[in-house]
Amino acid sequence: MRDKARVVVIGGGVVGVATLYHLAKKGWSDVVLVERRELTSGSTWHAAGLLPLFNMSYSVGQIHKYSVRFYQELAEETGMDTGFRKVSNVRLARTRDRWDEYQYYAGVARTIGVNVVEMTPEEIKERWPYVDTDGILGAITHPDDGYIQPADLTQALARGARNFGAEINRNTTVLGLEQQPDNSWLVKTDKGDIHAEHVVSATGNFVRKTGEMVGLEIPVIPVEHQYIVTEPIPAIQEFRKSGGAELCVLRESDSSWYMREEAGGLLLGPYEKGAPVCYVDGPDPNSEYELFQDDLDRLMPHVETAIMRVPYFGEVGVKKVYNGAIAYTPDGSPMVGPAWDLKNFWLNEGHSFGVTAAGGAGWQLAEWIVEGEPSLDLTGVDPRRFGPYASRGYLKAKNEEAYANVFTMHYPDEERAAGRPLKTAPCYSRMADLGAVFGSVYGWERPNWFAPAGYEVPAEELDVDDTLTNDNHPPADHTGKIRERWSFRRSNYFPFVGEEVKNVTNGVGVLDMSAFAKIEVWGPGARAWLETIFANRIPKKRGRIALCHLLTPSGGVRSEFTVYEWAKDRFYLVSAGAYERHDHDVLMKFAPMDGTVRLRPITTQMGVLVVAGPRSRELLQKLTDADLSNAAFPWLSGRFVNIGIAQAHALRVNFVGELGWELHHPIEMQNTIFDLLMQAGEEFGIKPFGIRAMDTMRLEKSYRLIPRELSIEYTAYESGLDRFVHPNKGQFIGRDQLVEAREKGDRWTFVTMEVSGVTDADARGSEPIFKPGTDELVGRATSGGYGWRLGASLALAMVRPEEADLGGELEIQILGERKRVTIIEESPFDPNNERLRG
Repeated sequence: MRDKARVVVIGGGVVGVATLYHLAKKGWSDVVLVERRELTSGSTWHAAGLLPLFNMSYSVGQIHKYSVRFYQELAEETGMDTGFRKVSNVRLARTRDRWDEYQYYAGVARTIGVNVVEMTPEEIKERWPYVDTDGILGAITHPDDGYIQPADLTQALARGARNFGAEINRNTTVLGLEQQPDNSWLVKTDKGDIHAEHVVSATGNFVRKTGEMVGLEIPVIPVEHQYIVTEPIPAIQEFRKSGGAELCVLRESDSSWYMREEAGGLLLGPYEKGAPVCYVDGPDPNSEYELFQDDLDRLMPHVETAIMRVPYFGEVGVKKVYNGAIAYTPDGSPMVGPAWDLKNFWLNEGHSFGVTAAGGAGWQLAEWIVEGEPSLDLTGVDPRRFGPYASRGYLKAKNEEAYANVFTMHYPDEERAAGRPLKTAPCYSRMADLGAVFGSVYGWERPNWFAPAGYEVPAEELDVDDTLTNDNHPPADHTGKIRERWSFRRSNYFPFVGEEVKNVTNGVGVLDMSAFAKIEVWGPGARAWLETIFANRIPKKRGRIALCHLLTPSGGVRSEFTVYEWAKDRFYLVSAGAYERHDHDVLMKFAPMDGTVRLRPITTQMGVLVVAGPRSRELLQKLTDADLSNAAFPWLSGRFVNIGIAQAHALRVNFVGELGWELHHPIEMQNTIFDLLMQAGEEFGIKPFGIRAMDTMRLEKSYRLIPRELSIEYTAYESGLDRFVHPNKGQFIGRDQLVEAREKGDRWTFVTMEVSGVTDADARGSEPIFKPGTDELVGRATSGGYGWRLGASLALAMVRPEEADLGGELEIQILGERKRVTIIEESPFDPNNERLRG
């Protein structure tokens, strides 16, 4: 066994071996994998081996697409049969909402190059003759996917890795991990120590144990998953003997199961409610090829629907029930990327669809390690999307929920209930009393919108479909009422959001944004350091505010911060609440180690209330003796002011495009400030507004969001950030590559579009954009919605530069229907910012 390596990969399942393979293929041949037992002896060996291309996540969808193609190339490269069978799949739809989901997904698939085909009930019958199509509206199919033999795939990856010079050590247990002063690692094993530049954890069920070795609480806990294999079915055997093709993989999402042919019989895999977490503290050290006792009672509702859909399934006996652990995260997506707080420690964990994701995840992680960044925007799978709030109890609740909802419809506005409420701002109860319908981001409760007193969704609109996965709403809230119905179309909250927008536009509103991520940066080198990492200039005059972007080495956008010098050489940085751990981790890893710069996260110490609207100055002037006039308090400036008896840093910025201030205050003063605002604002008609109103208003201002309009896949110039980028100020991260990319010519252009012919379904983001009357893809929507101030349906998008002319017309596909779009001026509402500067 080598005693030195550039990378040590821990874990010999399909994910770990795929990571090793891709590292070696990129030229890092001095890489080592260690596995405590035999390859595939954890979860890989009992995986069903399905390769579903379907995924609503842009990040995960790209990863799956790569894997399916790569596995076929791998078989040719190594000469090993991986058991890949391109039998395709059929994904059934029994309800209108499910069909909307498939139509939305088909748009996502088109933008990432995944082939999706619609099927009629008659075509379903042709593809799988044993299916009862009664009640089926239609289906979609991926002609290119199917299933694979996980163990054979892993062995092929191992051979390929060895061919590139990698070393694999089986029956080798990691005993400890020690980071060295130069940020390298000492990997201590029972066969000797290995000194490595980097360590990759791909330990599956053992991830909690691995985390303990390095002091991390990794938010992964496995859940038990069962599937049933039947005895051979004579009809299927006869069909195959007569020359019939192998049956495709069948998925009845509305009954939450998948089915495929297996050795002349059928394999059924349900995703049931009530499946428990397991291995909360990791498996036994001697665990190998381990299964749990089956529990068929939990599966019976799914078994019954399977028999109704495929009667042959009920005509033979059960050959084997597999009940094994599958790793889960709170949102069901894997963790692929750098760990927080530690340098050169990487995670490839939490794979609930590990066989499908392994190839793509290994490819992207190898790129990240070798080249310094991935080529895909992996925001959706970045390990730092969760924070320290994701404790054991939280993970138990959320991971079981994620498992139970694998096949439920993932509406764009869904807010799952498990593990909530967890983090609440002091004004939470006040917002609740005013009708807040809450969402959750990074564990925080935030008002999405406000319902009128006593409002509830009529019972006849709830759970209307006779299916196992018919939930179309969150549970009843603190009022005992269900106040939101989810949909891919305009839903019940649509007019109430419009009223919130009108109130902000004509009067004044208040919004709780306490979930913002906040960090203080200070020290003698603070200003100079910030200049070297951000593309924008740091204001020289204290009290001025700058919007600053942290770029990737290739000029893409990694993070966005509001920067405010609130005391001499002390800077207050604010960024998106959802990316707190990510943004703060990036800053801390870039910070110099000589003591000239210090950083202190203060998110939970500072609350934020946004006051916006044309009456906001009048309101605030009643509560402070600070001069709020334009001359004394211009746009993009901040001051420390009194708010009655309380205090706050008032920043004259907002994300809605109206006159207003963000009040950043000691969080213990929040309720005092909130009450003062509501009392003083009564004469101006003050009302609270929520995130959804804010989002529709930001569309009308063409404001960008990470990871939608701002992404590592688009350069800062392509995202239209020219006024925030200053190459002539000196070196900053990504500067030279950004300039070089601009000289070569932009690949994409950011545009704002008005959508025509919309009645009940606006763009949401990820819809494909075409040249009119053709199937030529020329871009993708990044966000969308209805602009209440403009009275128009809008979409923000990235399109090819030659299609970006003002007034130009294109087509967008929304839920399967083509709509005409017209490219309009950026910031179509108040384009000269007269209201902001008023």
